[in-house]
Amino acid sequence: MNVSLTPELEKLVDERVKSGRYTSASEVIREALRLLDRFDEAQRLGLIELNRKIDEGLAQADRGETISGAESRRRTRSLRSTLSKQG
Repeated sequence: MNVSLTPELEKLVDERVKSGRYTSASEVIREALRLLDRFDEAQRLGLIELNRKIDEGLAQADRGETISGAESRRRTRSLRSTLSKQG
């Protein structure tokens, strides 16, 4: 298999090999493809989880388990404040 890279990507591969972490350009590309595969799987699982949460929220709404817009904004602001203090 032959793969054409832009000069920028070629430079990136060369830098990785020169760093000593990888022994060849092929090794860099194989690792990049493994990481891409993991990323794609994480995206797929994240979408499944998002859809599960949407379904859960819709079911809660159907049961009348909702909060007001003002309460939602208050909770969101509180969570954002907590997270910003942690980060």
